[in-house]
Amino acid sequence: MAEHAEGSGAASESLLEKITDKLQGHDSSSSDSDSDSDKPASPSSMKAKVFRLFGREKPVHTVLGGGKHADVFLWRNKKISAGVLAGATAMWVLFELLEYHLLTLVCHILILSLAILFLWSNATTFINKSPPRIPEVHIPEDPFLQAVNALRIEINRGFAVLREIASGRDLKKFLIIIAGLWVLSILGSCCNFLTLFYITFVLLHTVPVIYEKYEDRIDPFAEKATIEIKKQYAVFDAKVLSRIPKGPFKYKKTA
Repeated sequence: MAEHAEGSGAASESLLEKITDKLQGHDSSSSDSDSDSDKPASPSSMKAKVFRLFGREKPVHTVLGGGKHADVFLWRNKKISAGVLAGATAMWVLFELLEYHLLTLVCHILILSLAILFLWSNATTFINKSPPRIPEVHIPEDPFLQAVNALRIEINRGFAVLREIASGRDLKKFLIIIAGLWVLSILGSCCNFLTLFYITFVLLHTVPVIYEKYEDRIDPFAEKATIEIKKQYAVFDAKVLSRIPKGPFKYKKTA
């Protein structure tokens, strides 16, 4: 009888333990679900994808290539940016408005520098002072080769784009390039290369920094303009471009 009582007592204790474990598991799962429901949704799930100009997904600083030149364009250091822009303006005024020639300017600067250094070097013997320390100037090989290599890559990329356009397979890109070249030809007839280069330089120092500051206001207008352009292009494509036969160009597979 004692053994039977002990067995029944152990069975009742095990049953109570199972019930307690189930209740604790239910409470923990419910608390987990409550905590999950109380957690705020992640910003990525709540925030809709924002339209950015030209499909930009990175900051403007990264799009411009990062580094010191991007800092100059975005006026991270106002003294350096203002100095660069002032120097470009002075060069444009000197060569364009005053019609000064580059070779003449270089020669005059060299004449003045050599005359000052020559007189200073000879005057030190009379005033008992040390002669001026003229630094040795050497063009480093690695940065020069890197710049040439980067220029070569961009030129080859441009040739590849021109070859793809000439193949007649991408009519949209062809029309964009033709329109861009036509606009450049109009600008070239209105001003010379130096003025065009200066205008581009000024735009690089003004447009990116203005866009970075007011991008939340500019992007909605750009989105509306992009939608309207796409609508007009779809109409133009359906009425005109779709009726133009495609070029027979085909790429040949090389082993």
